[in-house]
Amino acid sequence: MSAIAAFARWCAANRGAPVGDDYWSLWSWSVRDLDGFWSAVWDYFGVDGEHGPALADDRMPGASWFPGASVNYVRHIWKAARADRAAVIDIAETGAVRTVSWGELRRQVEGLAGTLVELGVRPGDRVVGYLPNTVEAVIALLASASIGAVWSCCGQDYAATAAADRFGQLEPVVLVTADGYHYGGRAHDRREAVSQLRQLLPGLRATIAYHRIGVPMDDVLSWDEAIAGKPTEPGDLPFDHPLWILFSSGTTGVPKGIVHGHGGVLLEHLKALTLHLELGPAETYLWYTSPSWMVWNYQVSGLLTGATIVCYDGSPSPAALWRIAAEQRVTLLGVSPGFLLASAKAGIEPAAEHDLSALTTVGSSGSALPAEAYHWVAEHVGPDIRVVSTSGGTDIVSAFVGVAANVPIVPGELSVPCLGVALDAWDEQGRSVRDTVGELVVTKPMPSMPLRFWHDPGDVRYRESYFGTYPGVWRHGDWITITGRGSVIVHGRSDSTLNRNGVRMGSADIYRAVEQLPEITEALVIGAEQPDGDYWMPLFVVLKDNLILDEDLAQRIKAVIRDEASPRHVPDEILAVPAIPHTRTGKKLEVPVKRILQGAPPETVADHRAVDTPAALAWFVDYHARRSASHAAQLSDPHHGAVSGDGRARPAGR
Repeated sequence: MSAIAAFARWCAANRGAPVGDDYWSLWSWSVRDLDGFWSAVWDYFGVDGEHGPALADDRMPGASWFPGASVNYVRHIWKAARADRAAVIDIAETGAVRTVSWGELRRQVEGLAGTLVELGVRPGDRVVGYLPNTVEAVIALLASASIGAVWSCCGQDYAATAAADRFGQLEPVVLVTADGYHYGGRAHDRREAVSQLRQLLPGLRATIAYHRIGVPMDDVLSWDEAIAGKPTEPGDLPFDHPLWILFSSGTTGVPKGIVHGHGGVLLEHLKALTLHLELGPAETYLWYTSPSWMVWNYQVSGLLTGATIVCYDGSPSPAALWRIAAEQRVTLLGVSPGFLLASAKAGIEPAAEHDLSALTTVGSSGSALPAEAYHWVAEHVGPDIRVVSTSGGTDIVSAFVGVAANVPIVPGELSVPCLGVALDAWDEQGRSVRDTVGELVVTKPMPSMPLRFWHDPGDVRYRESYFGTYPGVWRHGDWITITGRGSVIVHGRSDSTLNRNGVRMGSADIYRAVEQLPEITEALVIGAEQPDGDYWMPLFVVLKDNLILDEDLAQRIKAVIRDEASPRHVPDEILAVPAIPHTRTGKKLEVPVKRILQGAPPETVADHRAVDTPAALAWFVDYHARRSASHAAQLSDPHHGAVSGDGRARPAGR
């Protein structure tokens, strides 16, 4: 029996819930009776402590969950500990493997927690990590959370200044870091970036560091010293005590700190990972990610189910991930749509080249998964492999839509809205729509919705971000279609977040890097999902004093993005444009340009009367027409030459 069917039968027997063996009766009850459903989740999973009503106030924003209840996220991880399986498998791109038992994980977590207490860290203080995806990152999160400190982290592929944009807001007291990370066949020494970051965080009391690439670090507390503190166990915390702070992508400025609570994350992840992903003590769970992405937090929560989690520090080449999945007997492998498409284009035959007999599920997130990827998995990985495409967000650190074991999977569609998620698609007038594109909205609260934004008096930015369009209703920023049978098709972001291979970054991070170059007057970057499942990310630049965009300048633009923003967000191509279009209040028209480049009729995406320079927007309309014509010509004649980016010369930096 599937986990979700077992839960449904328990709810019927123990709560009198009007649910049958079908998913839809369970989902309908879960969103109609939020109090009954989330109380059932608490009791079914044996969450410690007594509780009264689950939902004391159902306003959005401002919902009040489990008032007076006490929890600790880490304590529930220890409840799932096993003596017969590893807790964490740590793999470097070099091939080095470390296996950490549950007992060793707990020993290091409790020792590090004791050291943090000795350093004066108190509940509510912030501990931050500038880290690769290793077991030490997991330990640092759990140690911080266990004593009520608030955790936040990002990967070391972020420049120090980009990390400081996030961490500087939090005024952290301790930094946990490493000497570097592995990616692309080499070790990346990050000691200079760590030094710069420390200077940008003047309130630090201590820096704890470990060796990943084996180079010395000065003036830090070593990892071995840090985990040797007096063992300290998790303490009771209020249900909504902050657990971690995740950051928005920073599309319109400095990234926003999204605060999630112990109780909300605990209940949401127990529900999502156990009931939807079917994780449990016999599973080995690898989802390729970095600590900059909410999926990293989601993977750590695999420990709540008793599963073994795999941390991989390296580049996501198809050869590497399929090999690791085979060697480690992975049962759930999570990747991006781009990874599956790249595997197919490379002619890789995972089932023929590896023993994937343990693999039951291939997960996909980060962007919409095209139907052909489902078929490729069936033909080249295994006909009985369950392809799980999910869509959610950093905002709720979970999924809105995904799969259920008792609902058929249709290639190209997400099978179901998740339990407890009152999902709908609305048009601009706030009307529910079916079988047509609408905005993804959630009409009732979820316990893992943010407690607040960091440094947001009166919740002004929080309200504007999610509730400004439809008051009292969460608008997420995705275009979706809900089909007549209840499945969901995700069309991409309705805002301008860059989402390359599942790793989100705001355009503001790119602009801060590029627009400092003396040759660049202004820049516009777009991330556009393509009909074939690809993701196209061009950068448009306005050059100073009629300069020419040559190969040297293009390479310097790429270098500054790689060094000061993120190497994973280097654009696919760079094109010179005469001007960037803005609103009359000065905001770059990123979303209208994106939709034009995806083929939307120009008159439906922007009112030319609201554009400061209509001719600038018209350039993109013309460019899209020429690019589309060129692609059509290439399909009919492979020897046809490509149209240039400006009508005169080829785009630089291809």
